[in-house]
Amino acid sequence: MIYMNRKRITSQEADRLVRWYERNRRPLPWRDTGDPYHVWISEIMLQQTRIEAVRDKYIQFVRELPDIPALAAYEDDRLMRLWEGLGYYSRARSLKKCAVVLMKEYGGRLPADYQALRKLPGIGPYTAGAIASIAFHLPFPAVDGNVLRILARIFAEKGDIHDVTIKKRLEDTILDVYKGKMDPALFNQGLMELGQTVCLPNGMPRCETCPWAEFCQAKEKNLISEIPYRSPLKQRRIVQRTLLIIRDGRQFLLHKRPAAGLLGGLYEFVGYDSDLSFKEARKEAEKLSLKPLRIKALPDSRHIFSHLEWHMKAYEITVEQISCRMDESYILADKKELAQLAVPSAFKTYTDWYALRDQDS
Repeated sequence: MIYMNRKRITSQEADRLVRWYERNRRPLPWRDTGDPYHVWISEIMLQQTRIEAVRDKYIQFVRELPDIPALAAYEDDRLMRLWEGLGYYSRARSLKKCAVVLMKEYGGRLPADYQALRKLPGIGPYTAGAIASIAFHLPFPAVDGNVLRILARIFAEKGDIHDVTIKKRLEDTILDVYKGKMDPALFNQGLMELGQTVCLPNGMPRCETCPWAEFCQAKEKNLISEIPYRSPLKQRRIVQRTLLIIRDGRQFLLHKRPAAGLLGGLYEFVGYDSDLSFKEARKEAEKLSLKPLRIKALPDSRHIFSHLEWHMKAYEITVEQISCRMDESYILADKKELAQLAVPSAFKTYTDWYALRDQDS
């Protein structure tokens, strides 16, 4: 049966999705724990990160920090190191900031209240909806890109899903489902699972396994490759950077980035937003009151952020013993010490080069 110009999801269709979910859901470590903390941590980790990358990091994280009091009291540098590999480090800082608020204002518990959740640091509409529905069975949608894609295809919505009016209209179709006796936890997780495993992006859905295939208007109208439509994002800005990997044989010189801004509060090799020559790199090392003995070029590297790209070149500069009479943003660390610091994956080419990280970290 094909439903043309459909505007809502019926209770029978919602039931079908839930039954499909109960048969096909993957055994993920944060599922079915009944713990709002686990829902919160997993949802923050999963933002802009693949499940495969999150699974082991989540297990490690909750083993180290099993509850909100432990997270609130955890040292910042250790938290950044624990988060390493997930990227978007501001998420980890927001987690701790939120945990501190929860300790002060909510007795170390996440509130079973959507509006209260929305006021907490780092918790936006999607995460608040996910926590409210999955942990507390409250009737709120959790609409991310995966869910928007499903809804846009079901209703053959050709408009820009970045448009707030269109997004609100699609979200409202979920609110209609809750007017029945549908459990928001099961329905929302069913949508999430469908978007992650079946209704895939880039015109490659697995329609033959989809519980909603027979009433999907995009499938009926052969519009799968066109829906959803997203207006183009701003082009990434390219930044040429030069890294100076300064060492005195045993120790490396590291710089701690300012707390605010990109990769705030994390450690990096000494870097400059310019394309330095050998001669210029040597001069920069000398400005740090160092005496270069040898300098050699290392492989180039590139790292992509959401809004910019770093195109990096690097020089290894061997110097006489580093006394490190610099400001407090610079530290010295040998390999063992450096392995405990939060060095972003942006510099993975060079941490791997010196075997400063386990290969699977």
